[in-house]
Amino acid sequence: MKVFVFDLLAYGKHLDHLKVGKELPYPLGKDHCDPAISMKTYEEHLEAWELLDQLGFDGVGFNEHHTSPYGLMNSPNIMAAAAAQRTKNLKLLIYGNLLPLHEPLRLAEELAMIDCLSKGRLISGFARGIPREYDVHNVPMSESRARFEEAYEIITRAWTEDVFSYEGKFWSYKDVSIWPRPVQQPCPPISIPVTSSQESLDWAAARGIPITPGAATQGLREDVVRYYAAALARNGRKLTPDLMWIPSICYLADSKAQAVKEYAPYHLYFNKTLYSHGNFTETDMQAKSGYVSEQSKSYVSEQNLKAYARSRDDFRNLTFEDVEKMSHNMPWGTADEVTQRLISAADHAGAGTVLVSLNRGAMPHDMFMNQIRRFAKDVLPALKAHEVTHAKCLEGTKAA
Repeated sequence: MKVFVFDLLAYGKHLDHLKVGKELPYPLGKDHCDPAISMKTYEEHLEAWELLDQLGFDGVGFNEHHTSPYGLMNSPNIMAAAAAQRTKNLKLLIYGNLLPLHEPLRLAEELAMIDCLSKGRLISGFARGIPREYDVHNVPMSESRARFEEAYEIITRAWTEDVFSYEGKFWSYKDVSIWPRPVQQPCPPISIPVTSSQESLDWAAARGIPITPGAATQGLREDVVRYYAAALARNGRKLTPDLMWIPSICYLADSKAQAVKEYAPYHLYFNKTLYSHGNFTETDMQAKSGYVSEQSKSYVSEQNLKAYARSRDDFRNLTFEDVEKMSHNMPWGTADEVTQRLISAADHAGAGTVLVSLNRGAMPHDMFMNQIRRFAKDVLPALKAHEVTHAKCLEGTKAA
């Protein structure tokens, strides 16, 4: 198995004191964003990524978000360029650039530069973003999928063709040959994060692109894996471990109780304060906006529809007691428990890569660094030694 650490890079100070009722005000003005804290946040996370490199993790993943303390990676490409100069072996997983919102030729050029700067360590994730991002950039959500697919074609053609021209609905180019070219040929690896809509699964399966189901429950994740495997089969492909990545929130401690006591406050801050700041998560509202279709959940089992609905209240009303109950099914606790839960989840989904979050909720820097060291010593060797061969959740199905 490959092991990446996924880092959201939240603003390094908790802002609960600014909440009005259950809401952190949006927009949150400049008086609340201290440049000194931002500088410290960037430096601390780059230091953490250096440690990941030194301790043998396979990669670090990060993404793009805007106008919120939820994450300070407005440009993941800038972060990747910085990380390329601070690390030697770590894969740089940009998870991902929000294709519908930006000029795609510029993205193709910047990503080719990063692949050169990192000596071929880029993994290029392409994403569509969340509703807040569309409001910020004044892009209609109803255009999201069409823009994404058009941008994807432009970027991959710019990487792989000698000279290309393109006439599209949103962007057009004539006789373009980009410099520099990516180190990895014909192009850097591509992956798609947090995939759960039927359209996204169909699109990825048709191209044989790896996905990361961002399922909140094992049941919903099973639905995603089964549908994706079936969609791959319809395209003459087979689900293999390199096509499935799974995310997991981990915390190492001497006991389950200690893990909950130490980590729950940060998990609660992430869910209750940061996760839906200036954003709506509900899939039915996204369908009404045109971001997803009304049929996007047609493959989801009835018992998993609540998890698919992604109600903001489920995040904002979370309590310590809720987290304590949830923790019994999560990789929180001793090294043995964390190891076995991660291996079991990977085997179940047929995932050859796990993306572990070790610092949700802007935990203190020394706490994050301690988790990295502890994970590297007590969990990482067993994960890297384990080989996933197939998705156990598909056993007995036609897609197996």
